[in-house]
Amino acid sequence: MVLSPLDIHNKEFGTKMRGYNVDEVNDFLDQIIKDYQITLNHNKELEEQLDAANEKLKYFNDLKDSLNQSILVAQEAADKVKANSQKESEIIIREAQKQSSDIVSEATNKGNQIMNEASKRAKKLAVETDDLKKSTRVFRQRLQVMLESQLEVVKSNDWDSLLKEGSMSSYEEIKKVVGDRLDNSGTQGVHSIPSQPVADAPVAEAPVTDSGDDNGETVVIFPDNDQPQFDKDKE
Repeated sequence: MVLSPLDIHNKEFGTKMRGYNVDEVNDFLDQIIKDYQITLNHNKELEEQLDAANEKLKYFNDLKDSLNQSILVAQEAADKVKANSQKESEIIIREAQKQSSDIVSEATNKGNQIMNEASKRAKKLAVETDDLKKSTRVFRQRLQVMLESQLEVVKSNDWDSLLKEGSMSSYEEIKKVVGDRLDNSGTQGVHSIPSQPVADAPVAEAPVTDSGDDNGETVVIFPDNDQPQFDKDKE
């Protein structure tokens, strides 16, 4: 058991012959009591400081553990965020690549479709143009034959004899000759080369009338007037 200053103060010693001086012993004990009290007070302060230091140490240890735990949690959260961000970026990149691939594929398909349609239209236009040229050549042949036939009628010697000055031909004779000549020129068929119908292409109207027969003959029809038309210069 640790002695207290009061224990030292109350301590009584026995006396003997030629013993220590009581006053000196008491004075020394008083000094010891004072020093011992000071030492006890100092030890108490040190214990209090030690307790406070231990409390602080415990607080800082707890804080350190909490910080370490927070750091671990933050690290785990950061790792999760990083992993999620990487996954999302990969998903976005895959979707963007897929969309770009779909857009390129769709554009390619549309381009091919447009090219095919343009090629088909060009081929169709070439065929229609060729058919129109054929129809134009047939019309030209028919027109040429008709004009040549009309020119032969105009250049006939019968016209000269009928229109000769001083001729005494009657109206009936002139009408008969003109009518026979026109009938003969009209009965001469013009055989044309059959052509294929042109789809969606304008066909020029020819100044000729088809007879409706399958042989493709062209019949020239003149105006049906009662009076023959003569050259005004020779009337």
